Amino acid sequence: MTKFFVGLDLGQANDYTALAVLEQLKTEGDRKEAAYHVRHLERVRGLPYPEIVVKVAAMLESSALKGNAVLVVDQTGVGVPVVDLLRQAGLKPIAVSIHGGDNTAHEKDNWRVPKRDLVGTLQVLLQSKRLKIAARLELGQILQAEMLNFKVKIDPATAHDSYSAWREQDHDDLVLSVALAAWWGEHFPEVIEIRFSTKPVFVPYPEYPSYMSY
Repeated sequence: MTKFFVGLDLGQANDYTALAVLEQLKTEGDRKEAAYHVRHLERVRGLPYPEIVVKVAAMLESSALKGNAVLVVDQTGVGVPVVDLLRQAGLKPIAVSIHGGDNTAHEKDNWRVPKRDLVGTLQVLLQSKRLKIAARLELGQILQAEMLNFKVKIDPATAHDSYSAWREQDHDDLVLSVALAAWWGEHFPEVIEIRFSTKPVFVPYPEYPSYMSY
């Protein structure tokens, strides 16, 4: 069955919020060799968080994704209250707090994930040619540039990783949204059916043909 993984990187007020939709393609029973096609990329700036919640919820209710997608959200910075809004809207986001250590831990749907794990997932997919970016995507070239800008450094005092492009100089919102989706897809591929505890009222949101074409 086709599966979609949606990564959401929540930015500060003056930063971009980025959304990526990855389609997982694999042969039956061969999870390790799954490929991922980036079907949609989007980023906005200056949009109030409640409107972002409405936008994401409506996207997950679209015909292409409904009941067949997992939402993975970065809650490291401003993300915690926005994750709360997503949950209040009846969604079930996977909330990820990114840190510079070594270990992954979680309590229910709240995860603490090392930066090296997210970026390492992308590196493995790129090196094995299992991550594809549709050429027709308007932000596809920007995503590729963000990937090239990552430089890994090791702090000799702590032996922990730092990523010079991560929230410092270059935009990294798109690559982080893709990394969140790919990390979950590689490690926890089971689809969580999208359910709503109440029936929210959505503003109209367009379908994305790029989901279904490459």
